[in-house]
Amino acid sequence: MKNMNSAAKVFVCIGATLALTGCGGGNKNVQTAAVSAPIAAAGPAWVNQGSGAFKDGNFYGVGIATGVRNRALAIDTADSRARAKIAEVFNTYIAKLSKDYMASTTAGDMKSSSEEQNVTNSLKSFTQMNLSGVVIVDHWVDSSDGSMFALAKLDVAGVKASLDKAAELDSKVRDYVKANADKAFDDLTAEEAKR
Repeated sequence: MKNMNSAAKVFVCIGATLALTGCGGGNKNVQTAAVSAPIAAAGPAWVNQGSGAFKDGNFYGVGIATGVRNRALAIDTADSRARAKIAEVFNTYIAKLSKDYMASTTAGDMKSSSEEQNVTNSLKSFTQMNLSGVVIVDHWVDSSDGSMFALAKLDVAGVKASLDKAAELDSKVRDYVKANADKAFDDLTAEEAKR
């Protein structure tokens, strides 16, 4: 039961971390493999690079709203879609981090197979939560068709720093998550580079 509580604390902490994470502006130049056919040839690089986890230590999401005449609605739609793209990428990152953590605990205690099922259920619940700490850092309108593009950013360093503030998280779990966050991020970046 104690191990199950630790797993639950990990997901509560990650959710709290997202709520506490504050992301600033910063460098908008994201690094990734070039897209074969540009989405908008005249657009900024981020429009054509798309969403993902990038080498600068951030998650980026690109949202597009096309055919919306009301400018405020187009901005809100593009912003929401950019945040949704970050959620997709971030959920992959969290799943990787959780899988690694569970592999670590299973290696030490072979009685934790039921815990793995609880973690899976917690992950399903966690993926339905709203991400906090995501900041819209840029917009661009394609003059050829009026499409509104939004660039959203979530900073991994901020997520890791927020782990220090999560007093309810077991110190071993917190240390593991902090120590392996960069590795999980690097693994995800490498997987996306293969696509």
